[in-house]
Amino acid sequence: MKIVVIGSGFGGLSAAIRLQAAGHQVTIIEKRDKLGGRAYVTKQDGFTFDGGPTIITAPSLIDELFEIAGRKTKDYVSIVKIDPFYNIRFEDGSVFHYTGDRDHVREEIKRFNPNDVAGYDKFFEKTEAIFKTGFDLIDKPFTTIMDMVKVLPDLVKLRSNRSVFELVKTYIKDPRLQQVFSFHPLLVGGNPFQTTSIYALIHTLEQRWGVWFAMGGTGALVEALGKLFTDIGGKVMLSSEIDEISVNDATGKADGVFIGKERRFMPFDAVVSNADVAYTYMNMISTRHTVVNTPKKYESMQYSMSLFVLYFGTNKRYEDIAHHEILMGPRYKELLEEIFGSKELPKDFSLYLHRPTATDTSLAPEGCDCWYVLSPVPHLKNGTDWKTQAKPYRDAIVKYLEERYMPDLSKHIVTEFSIDPLHFQSTLNSYLGSAFSVEPILTQSAWFRPHNVSEDIPNLYFVGAGTHPGAGMPGVISSAKIVANMIGEA
Repeated sequence: MKIVVIGSGFGGLSAAIRLQAAGHQVTIIEKRDKLGGRAYVTKQDGFTFDGGPTIITAPSLIDELFEIAGRKTKDYVSIVKIDPFYNIRFEDGSVFHYTGDRDHVREEIKRFNPNDVAGYDKFFEKTEAIFKTGFDLIDKPFTTIMDMVKVLPDLVKLRSNRSVFELVKTYIKDPRLQQVFSFHPLLVGGNPFQTTSIYALIHTLEQRWGVWFAMGGTGALVEALGKLFTDIGGKVMLSSEIDEISVNDATGKADGVFIGKERRFMPFDAVVSNADVAYTYMNMISTRHTVVNTPKKYESMQYSMSLFVLYFGTNKRYEDIAHHEILMGPRYKELLEEIFGSKELPKDFSLYLHRPTATDTSLAPEGCDCWYVLSPVPHLKNGTDWKTQAKPYRDAIVKYLEERYMPDLSKHIVTEFSIDPLHFQSTLNSYLGSAFSVEPILTQSAWFRPHNVSEDIPNLYFVGAGTHPGAGMPGVISSAKIVANMIGEA
């Protein structure tokens, strides 16, 4: 079959590799001038900035992509383990060094609150049980109600109706440690106080297989997957935006795509969309072909938060800062309620600070550091005018970093740029400027999540953050496996 993959994020690249390796003729069509989607790379003034994601877990899923193509990962890219996984810093000056060594984690807990060590052991056992059930579902499709019915007993047994924070609070009492073991849903666009406790499996995922980084940056992994795809015969079209997915009125099936304003038609036997699922249904398909997946349906769904990200280079190295730093602000639940609930732009923030030059000095000039600092913010439904708010928000973040963690930072920044919800909306075609698409709450998970194959158009498939199983590199890579299997069975 001739198959088009719209978009080249990790979901699109993974699907394209699997389908090409299976004998199909696959073409990736990408809006931007290089592959990567959200993992776009910007080179500026000698610094290399990864757009994200920058946290690799379950590297075996990446190895599998090379294996099915008869290749080896190490021949294309070097992926190394990070230690510590994260430093988690609190405003009282305390720092939790989060690693893959369980005994070390227990010692860190003991340093914070000895009474929580036993509770952590019970929490760990619980996340192991959740992992055994949840991770097994990561590459299983949920396209019929019976798919959901089959797993309901397990979901009930695991009490999946609880949030990640509720699960953590059951076992751990220290407020700081509750944050340490519940923040992970934010990495996939979820609110720890609303995200189903199934996502607590991320703790076990990291403990089992570690947190990894591609030398050369995440962009080096994108480049490796892109080269793998073309090495096995795949075709890539860059700087080409899909205007519409063509659906044949007689058959009800997709028969190709229209590209650009000139609407150049290219015929295909199947379409795989790695574009934002809401954007695809609301902007790329005529409403006469969407009976189930209507614009109204997607307007009524809940979406993840957006992000403000400042990328910057410094002409000095801050050696006391680790590769991954989680900087917890003065508020936790209240801050998240404002971001996800009232949709107001908070005055304070919690931040993710990324310093890849802690691991790979080649990403910056000699003696310099490469950074980004990420702040979760409401998506565009809250009405914040980012054209006027971006600069003051950037200044507030730099001031906060300078006062608490990075002395004289403003004097040492030699290059910078930033992205905000407007970038996610306009450049990445993400509905409401959401950074992670559909929010991972229980009623928007598994069968309740947008399906990997369209109910309206039988040869239209979806990979990426907005479909099952969800955001995060393991999720989007697994969505590609689901779709490739579906097409193989069609």
